[in-house]
Parts: sequence; structure tokens; C-alpha cells
Amino acid sequence: MKRFFLCMALIALLPGFTSQGYAASGKKQAAVATKTAAQDPADFVGSDVCATCHADVAKKFSNNPHSKLALTHGGQGATCESCHGGGKAHVEGGGDVTKIQQVSKMSPKQVDETCLGCHANTHPNFLRSPHAKAGVSCTSCHSVHSPGAEEKLLKIAQPKLCFTCHADVKPAFDMPFHHKVNEGLVKCTDCHDAHGTFGNNNIRSTADQNMICTKCHAETRGPWVFEHAAVKGEGCTGCHTPHGSQNPRLLNVANINQLCNQCHSPVAASTIHGAGAGSADRPPCINCHTMIHGSNLNPAFIR
Repeated sequence: MKRFFLCMALIALLPGFTSQGYAASGKKQAAVATKTAAQDPADFVGSDVCATCHADVAKKFSNNPHSKLALTHGGQGATCESCHGGGKAHVEGGGDVTKIQQVSKMSPKQVDETCLGCHANTHPNFLRSPHAKAGVSCTSCHSVHSPGAEEKLLKIAQPKLCFTCHADVKPAFDMPFHHKVNEGLVKCTDCHDAHGTFGNNNIRSTADQNMICTKCHAETRGPWVFEHAAVKGEGCTGCHTPHGSQNPRLLNVANINQLCNQCHSPVAASTIHGAGAGSADRPPCINCHTMIHGSNLNPAFIR
């Protein structure tokens, strides 16, 4: 019991766990979420008025996911003016484009604030994400009126959309051994959340980070009676390169023994393997230690 209260006291001292810390972290997001509500309703003219001039846009919008939101709250849900602001001055000015919010002319920060006015709860980590910090706004990837892909109003489909910026990653998927991203069997967003996470490289957050891999590679999941410490400590990427590799099984090192010896060379030399055990001229370690991800029978991962 004393230990419990001591832990709680230490947690309370951390800035992120104090009421002030929560308030500070949520202040910016709350301001974004309430921005739309701060507009004067008298400045709104309604989507029907917008459609009189923008008939081509209004016609296409009927198949847009946002159109469903327009039907909520008695037809007063998300409308043209939810994104473009009140249109009264724009209409009275004879279509003066300087009197309406043009999303295409907004800064990345302004675009993000507009979208997060509705999507803040769906993407609570976006403002801290590498994309937001680099000025990659919502409209860098999404197009509300002219999407090039059916999925989530993307400008173009994955993986081409991601490769427009991440060209350095693209060659990895042409390696002899790679995840089938170019083939369409795996998507970038299966492993990454473009809207931000608490992990590196926008890796999706899970209770066990290895689940990003084991949701497909279920045979390696466990739980195991005897766990491989490297799997729990470094994770799958301690031995595997996730995008692509010239080595079978996407291994980081071509020779299995060299890979194992990065951690086990001092141990192997003092065991039954003898001097120089695990070297390149010896049989592969996994000839004997076949259950390398974990075992329910043997602590040395021997089948």
C-alpha cells in the first residue's frame, strides 16, 4: 500500500500528469475545435445559395462523405460555410473572392485549424505529428472536392501518395524481399498513422508495439513461456528491416550467425558450441534454435 501511494505521488509530480499539464496540452486543440462555433450565424447564407453559382461543385458534392454530415441537425450540419466561413459578404460583394475563405490560399496552419474544427477528436495527435510540424497540411494529402482515390478523399491512392514525399523509402519496396506494398497487398497506413502517434515515424500505437507486425505474422505472436529478450526489448526491427531487404526474411544482416552474434557471441564462445561458435563457416544458429521468436518448451528455443 505504501508503495502504491509513493508511485502515485511521483506521478503527480510529472508535468504531463498535473491538471496544469493537461490544460496546457489540451488548450491548443480545444481552441481549434471551437473555432467554427465562434462564427456569427448571421453571416451564413446556406448551401443552396452557394449552389446557385457553384452548381458543378454542388453536384459532385452529393457523393462526398461530408454530404452526410450536411443532413444532420435538421439540415444544418456540415455545409460549405463550415470550411469556407460565412458567405454573406461574399454574396453581397457579387462573388468577391477576397470575402470568403479560400482553402487553397490558406497557410498549412490555417488549413489544419479548419479541418480540426470537426476532426479534432478523430485525429487528436495531428498537431504534434511530424507532418504538421513540417507544414504538411490536411489538403496536402486530401482533396474535399476533387479526390483522386475513393479512400478517405485522398488526392491519389496509396502508396503513390506517400511516395510523393517519401521517395527515399520507395526503392526498398523494389528489393528482392519486401512487403507487398507496390502489389497492393499491404498499405503504408497498415503500419503508420499519418495523423500522428506517440511512436517514432508515425508508427501506429498499440499495447504491444510488436502487434504491428504480429497482426499479420501471427505465428510469432506468443505469448511464450520462454520469451526471446530481443523480441521484447528491441522489437521486430532489431532483426528485420520492415520495408524491404536484399536478405531473406527481411533480415538486417545477410548471415544468420552474424546477426545472432551481435548479442550472443560472448555466450556462444563459452558453451558447447566451442571457440568461434556461430561464425560464418558454422551451421546457422537456427538449425537448432528453430523457435527463435519464443518457445513454450525450451529456454534455448530448441524445438
